[in-house]
Amino acid sequence: MRKIMMFGIAMCLIITHCHASKQDYRQLMRQLVISISKEAKKHNPEFIVIGQNALELVTVNGKPNGKVAKDYINALDGTGIEELFYGYENHDGIKTPKEVTQYFLSYLKIFSQHKKPVLVIDYVKTKNQAQDSYKRSSQKGLISFQTNRACSIIPQWMFNKNEDPVTTLKQAKNFLYIINPEKFQSKDEFVQALSHTWYDVLIVDAFFWDELLTKLDVERLQHKPNGARRLVIAYMSVGEAEDYRYYWKREWNKTKPAFLEKENPDWKGNFKVRYWDKEWHTILYGAGEDEYFD
Repeated sequence: MRKIMMFGIAMCLIITHCHASKQDYRQLMRQLVISISKEAKKHNPEFIVIGQNALELVTVNGKPNGKVAKDYINALDGTGIEELFYGYENHDGIKTPKEVTQYFLSYLKIFSQHKKPVLVIDYVKTKNQAQDSYKRSSQKGLISFQTNRACSIIPQWMFNKNEDPVTTLKQAKNFLYIINPEKFQSKDEFVQALSHTWYDVLIVDAFFWDELLTKLDVERLQHKPNGARRLVIAYMSVGEAEDYRYYWKREWNKTKPAFLEKENPDWKGNFKVRYWDKEWHTILYGAGEDEYFD
């Protein structure tokens, strides 16, 4: 069994109706997140669990003025949101409409009230846009990162540099979100480039393509150039299956397992899943060849 030596996960949460009733599909995702959090923290009480998108899960009825889903928010150490100010509908540099931003903020306020850090990922084209995104996020007390839609770069800009050690998400003043290694020729080049950055939190894929980051790789990433500690978080999608992941079986291309749904028309190779299916749960956090929770 190979261990994925990360000390936290950032989960992309994609809600789908599929064959679940309209009354329970949000709760089914909440239950999955809660189960993942419990399993992770059973192995390591300091393990960090971050949700991404699907902000409506934070209230029982999915409305910003609804009753807070306490078990769900307590299972999270923070949350993330894409396109809060820039990158609307998959277009880098396009401002998100004010009414959409306000809609997101109405939910993010709940996380902030419960002392859960909020990580903003905006998709920009220019440094001026990046500066505007940072300023607007900072005014709301949110941590932000500005990048391209492919999430494949270490930007030329960095805001709110911090040389101090960071061992909890609440201490973080900035973060790097890079889950696509296409700009790098090798895993060693990737790890070296990231190790030279000053970010408090690195959110990365646990794999460089199909090559697992080793314990030594992660330990190297855990330190800033001055030796101060930082957090290394693994990205994973729990609402979609991706055909380049370690768990993908060749036979699925012809005969899909019961939990696998249609391909996402916006992202080739990504397939919606019935995230309440036990087989999918086993893949995510059961005893298998690879585990995120160590």
